[in-house]
Amino acid sequence: MSRKQQLLKRHRRQKRIGLLIALMLLIAIGVLVAWWLPLILAVLGWIAHEAWFADHLFYSPKDDYEYSFPPYTQQPKVHLDGEHLRLDDGVMLVDDATLVLALRIKSTWLGRFLDPIVELSGGDSPDRQVFERGVNGLRYLNLSGQAQVLSKGELRLRGRFCRLLGEPVLWAFEHPDYSNRRVMVIAPHADDAELAAFGLYSSASESWIVTLTAGEIEAEHYQQMGLKGVEASRLKGSLRAWDSISVPLWGGVPQERCVQLGYFCLQLPAMQNAPAEAVLSREAQLDDTRYFRRFNPFALGSDVDGVPSWNNLLADLKELIERIQPQVIVLPHPRFDPHPDHLCSQQAVMQALGGTAWQPETLLHYANHLHDNDRWPMGDAGAGVAMPPQISAEEPLRPWSLCLSTEKQWHKAMSLGMMHDLQPRLPLKRLLRRAIQRCLAARQWPAFGENEFFRKAVRRHELFWVHELSGKRETN
Repeated sequence: MSRKQQLLKRHRRQKRIGLLIALMLLIAIGVLVAWWLPLILAVLGWIAHEAWFADHLFYSPKDDYEYSFPPYTQQPKVHLDGEHLRLDDGVMLVDDATLVLALRIKSTWLGRFLDPIVELSGGDSPDRQVFERGVNGLRYLNLSGQAQVLSKGELRLRGRFCRLLGEPVLWAFEHPDYSNRRVMVIAPHADDAELAAFGLYSSASESWIVTLTAGEIEAEHYQQMGLKGVEASRLKGSLRAWDSISVPLWGGVPQERCVQLGYFCLQLPAMQNAPAEAVLSREAQLDDTRYFRRFNPFALGSDVDGVPSWNNLLADLKELIERIQPQVIVLPHPRFDPHPDHLCSQQAVMQALGGTAWQPETLLHYANHLHDNDRWPMGDAGAGVAMPPQISAEEPLRPWSLCLSTEKQWHKAMSLGMMHDLQPRLPLKRLLRRAIQRCLAARQWPAFGENEFFRKAVRRHELFWVHELSGKRETN
């Protein structure tokens, strides 16, 4: 069982205990006061839960985030003078540097009911970064894109429903322009490349998209159209396979540089546990990856048998790495992103790299899911992406934040809108929750689409974690 599943199990157990206690109290009130009062209190309690307690937050908002950065990282001295964040005299920042600012944030009483916000202003790119309700601890803001304003001494920080405390600490990370490299994006499912790296792959001089699974499970939307289970699963997988090949064209990546490997959703862990064995689809009744590879621009070595095995997956990745010779590989983060297919995708790439003559210069890791906070990045679409929650610093991390223009964010939103898996309408329970939160918690959702990823992913930043390699090259 993954850590995410363990946290969810504990959360549900605690919720059941809480509901049992609440039920006993309501029964006691009905007996001792009035029979109708528990009904009113139950409705009010449900509304309060949906408004303020429905988030999956598996740590205390009073916990400090803990980050360790490489020891050679620049730390320009900054001071918070009222609302103005000022550098020491003579300090100038590189325009495209990734800037991370640590400071303590403490919510006001109203910040227990409305999301605490740190507003950045003073230039022509104002920003809002949101934190947990009831926050009272060390947090890390993303000031990337604000270097000029900060260098001029014009950057202002203002807390809404929170106060900014203590002396801030700034880190400045300088990186090469990865968009000038040959980039290969590893997507466990169709849409992962767009969620994590549309801005990067649509700007790179040469990008390749490699999608590992067809994403054919959980096809209830297609069953509602009258299809049977197997038919619905195969249709969904075929549509998502088509998405993985065709949607990147919107970002300038031609179809001949997009590959769908056609393995089966949520079956990568089983494949990894028995590398030589074929692992069938859970719902599509398929044992052949070639069913979902029919849109590929070229054949792979494993197309000879189409066996859905870990060994074939490794062979596919080795073949593609040698063929593409990527200078940068973009892939899920092994610790931040807990999805089992994402973890296995990262591990498969690392294992494949152990057997290839070609080695990339850089690995860029992303996180489309988190263990501890299902709302991260918190806040509205178009806002900045603060550092994700991390309660213990296990290793030094080096962030790279790519800034996206407003137009690039629009294009990213449209790429997500083309993805079939993000199109179905939300269930009634979630729509009711959003209506309640809009009225009572002042939360907003974008007009791009209903799926939560339109809020999470369409942001002014794309955040990656950098791992530099030696980049061994073959001689031509």
